[in-house]
Amino acid sequence: MTPNASAGQRELKIATYNVHGAVGIDGKFAPQRIGEVLGEIDADIFALQEVPLGGSGAPNVLETLQRMTGLTAVEGPTLDTPARRYGNAVLTRFPVRAVRTLDLSFRSREPRGALDADIDCDGEVWRVVATHLGLASSERRAQVEQVLQCFDTPAMPVILLGDLNEWFVHGRTLRRLVTHFYRVDAPRTFPTRYPLFALDRIWVHPGERLIGVEVHRTALSRIASDHYPLIAHFTAAA
Repeated sequence: MTPNASAGQRELKIATYNVHGAVGIDGKFAPQRIGEVLGEIDADIFALQEVPLGGSGAPNVLETLQRMTGLTAVEGPTLDTPARRYGNAVLTRFPVRAVRTLDLSFRSREPRGALDADIDCDGEVWRVVATHLGLASSERRAQVEQVLQCFDTPAMPVILLGDLNEWFVHGRTLRRLVTHFYRVDAPRTFPTRYPLFALDRIWVHPGERLIGVEVHRTALSRIASDHYPLIAHFTAAA
């Protein structure tokens, strides 16, 4: 039970994790280590970034993670060619009712996107938006504006999570998100060798559903990727 959870309270555990293509800080491609980290966390919903999704010349890491966890997998490729597919993904133990993808590509920058899923969490549908924003501040601002235009479900709990690539605590990207979401505490998650930056973020609406947030810091998660997973706990429907 998390520190702020009351006895007998049902909760949801939701995590975001940039898996770095399943390449660890030792330079080894090791999808099984990512799967083992997911097993350590045992979340109800995972939002994953930088996931190899297969292709004629590339491995499908998501298939490995799905097999290891037994969870339902949804993919949201930002790069989609016959040779290589790559991008965002969601893993969940709950039924997925609807899936949408949003192209957040900005000019000639690296392709970006958001994976937007309606997930039935024991009778209550949560809207989970997993994303990985761009490196340039102008790019992130445009992408956030595009994402915010899509939130037209006020009656549904909404979680926006992923690697927002915002290096500054008071960056414009974060200030804009405050107008629509409750800002969850953002402990440092990158790089795992010596975490200096809170690149990985979780935002929620309504804010009163939040119980707490934590970084999953273990010997395995330190080496499996260059980002630590970020976990949030929420109250579930009664």
